[in-house]
Amino acid sequence: MKYYIISGETSGDNHASRVIQKIAKLDKNAQFRGMGGDKSKAAGQSLFIHQKEMAIMGFIEILSSLFKIFRNLKRIKSDILKWKPDTLILVDYPGFNFKIARFGKSMGIPVHYYISPKVWAWKEGRVNNIKRDVDFLYSILPFEETFFKSHGVESKYVGNPSKETVDEYIASNPISDKRNCIALLPGSRKQEIKTSLPIMLEAIKDYDSTILVAQAPGFDENFYYQFNPRLKLVPNDMYGLLNKSKLALVTSGTATMETALMDVPQIVCYTTNRISYWIGKSVIKVKYISLVNLILDKMSITELIQDEFNCNQLKLEINQLINDQKRLKKITHDYKLLRKKLGNSLPSSQVAESVVESLMNP
Repeated sequence: MKYYIISGETSGDNHASRVIQKIAKLDKNAQFRGMGGDKSKAAGQSLFIHQKEMAIMGFIEILSSLFKIFRNLKRIKSDILKWKPDTLILVDYPGFNFKIARFGKSMGIPVHYYISPKVWAWKEGRVNNIKRDVDFLYSILPFEETFFKSHGVESKYVGNPSKETVDEYIASNPISDKRNCIALLPGSRKQEIKTSLPIMLEAIKDYDSTILVAQAPGFDENFYYQFNPRLKLVPNDMYGLLNKSKLALVTSGTATMETALMDVPQIVCYTTNRISYWIGKSVIKVKYISLVNLILDKMSITELIQDEFNCNQLKLEINQLINDQKRLKKITHDYKLLRKKLGNSLPSSQVAESVVESLMNP
């Protein structure tokens, strides 16, 4: 069978690559094509477009990149028509993948959507797009299945892929009891890194700890060295980095979940273009920006957003976190509760099995 898979950022590439590996075991003659990153390519996907071309965040940044977005959308639609896949597997990345889902549905191609779009957070009306264009919807957050059911959409909670990957790492790399470093996870997009990393570096410059910076795929050392030529970069090993760290400063996203599952106390940091932030605040209706707090439904880990994310405030939060043992114990307790809520399902296997089964027994 021919599987056309689209992921648009680093976390999606990671999750897509694992599904590709699982499908390849079930379908020995499987062919994979589409948009993805280095991990999906290594797993066997032929990349028509590398996802680094589409690493864009923020409303204003997206507006300024509309020509590139629509050009690549047109290219992918043309490639799908030419390659004639048996199925589409769309991984997260809703702004782009909703358009591909509608196109695929119009062409009679089965559409599987892994990591269901967060329509519960903003633009709830998009649930109608899912109902119209998506044949199989896979959720990774425990509360999503109930949400979609209340809107007449059938979805399947398959477990959380971050927990799956962290658990596999821990199985062969036991959690270290000698954590002395401070981890900086400034994101995987250029805008995130350029705005977040300088503030993080300024806030921790006086601490007597080794500072480790997660190097995102697609960026070389020189990009990071512009902020400090002596940075200790860790490429392609975020879990190893976290396993050395007693504290992490994390740009909001999947990394907040992975940091929690690695049992590292963290401070969530997020800033963007002021206009993008204003637009986002007016349309997004969730209480928290980190997945950890969203799932726990409480402010477990500190979130410094926009103007609150400044050097002085961040330094204050770091000092409180390092020196308050009661707070550290509470975070450890909350991380255990998070694991319990996520359960022990293996999402990549469940998605792969569902996709192959749907093709073999349509």
